[in-house]
Order: sequence, then structure tokens, then C-alpha cells
Amino acid sequence: MNSGVKIGIAIVVIIAAGIASVFFFSSGMEKTTDAFFNAVRQRDIAKARTYLSEDFKVSTDENALREYLLKSAILNFKSASWSNRQISGNRGQLDGSITTESGGVVPLKLTFVKENGEWKIYSIQKPVAGLQATESSPSAPSQSEQLVLVKQSMHDFLISVKEKDMSHFHRTLSQMWQKQISTEDLNTVFISVIDSGADWPAVDTLAPELSSEAKIDENGVLALAGRYPTNPELKFEMKYIYEATSWKLIGFSLEAK
Repeated sequence: MNSGVKIGIAIVVIIAAGIASVFFFSSGMEKTTDAFFNAVRQRDIAKARTYLSEDFKVSTDENALREYLLKSAILNFKSASWSNRQISGNRGQLDGSITTESGGVVPLKLTFVKENGEWKIYSIQKPVAGLQATESSPSAPSQSEQLVLVKQSMHDFLISVKEKDMSHFHRTLSQMWQKQISTEDLNTVFISVIDSGADWPAVDTLAPELSSEAKIDENGVLALAGRYPTNPELKFEMKYIYEATSWKLIGFSLEAK
């Protein structure tokens, strides 16, 4: 009887210790979250962006972040409550909600990655409110977000051109495209660009010009086309699909005319 009581107590202690460890190890994520939302409350978007992961920042500039926070009511943040915490190696997650200044409640899921020993926000997910006949699909990004996508894709491409190897560019592609094309394939496709000797880095300093309104086709592919004001003119077409939390490249073409 006594041994049974001791075993029962031991189990309770182990479970309690497990719960305590989750709170202990997730405290770093909550510290990052508190700092992020404190910056949001103060309308300091530049500071708020410093708490995002490198991958998040690559696809989201200050204007895009401000627009998202405004549209999702997060910009009016007052307080937060987290009901579920998960840790797995260098990945983590917080589920809960925030309360806005007007008393509204916004459900949120934040995912994290650990970079250089610090927890950074990898994604912010908010369920779509209102009546939904079918599962909602991502809407076309704003024009400022489209330009950010194009500029980042070109930047990543030109890094690989400078290195004469498409390894970096390949890592930025959608998972779907990565499975279909290898780094070696990309090296072959873009060998003429790599060996051209043109001043490609100069293109990185120019602003792209979009030639048409962005649309998402029946397969969920976002096509962005336009030009860079170079001589000769550099035309581009970039295609993206929405993977997990962001738009990822699934097609890329350049033409000098």
C-alpha cells in the first residue's frame, strides 16, 4: 500500500515537472513576443521587425508588416494570453489570443525558430473571421508586397550569379520547385548569365517596374511580370506559390531586349 502511494506521488511529480519545464523553456519565446508586441503598441514597426526571424524579414519589409498588423487589428494590441506552448529542438509555438484596445479578441498562433541562441518569430497566423463557404485561399499581395517579392528574388538570384553557383538561389525556392530542379540544373540553365560578364550587381540597386496587375490562377500561382530600366531593358517574369506562411518562388525568367 505504501509503495503504491509512493509510486502515485512520483508520477504526479514527474508530470508536474514536465509542465514546469514547458513553461521554463517557452519563457524565451514569451520574452520575444512581449518585446515584439510592446514595440507594436508603441507603433515602432522598425523595432518590432527586429524580433522576426531572418526568413520572415526577407519576405516582409516594414510597410508590409505595418499593413498586415493594421488589417488584422494587431496594431491595436493591449494584452496577450497563451493557452498552449510547444517546444521541439530549435522550433517552438505559442497558441492563444490578444486583446485589443477596444476590447476585441484576436486568436493567434505564433511559430518560432532559435537563431544565434535567441528565439525569433518565424510566422504569425490569424484565422480568417466571418462566414466561409470554402477554405480560404491567400489573396494577392499588395503592390508594395509584390515589389518586395520581386526585389528579394532578384537579390537572391544575383548573389548566386556573383558566386557563379546557384546554391544560394536554390535554397530560396519553394519546396515544390526544389524537388523538381537541382542546383546543377540551375547552373546549366543560367550559365549564359553567369558567364556574361555583365554588371549584374548594378541591377540590385534599381527598382523593378510591374507591367500588369497581379493575379492568382486556378492552381494558386501568383505571376508577377515587369522590367528593370536597364540598357538593354531587362524583362522578368516570376511565379510564386503560397507555402506555409509566405509566397515562395516556383518560376523565374529573365530576358534582355
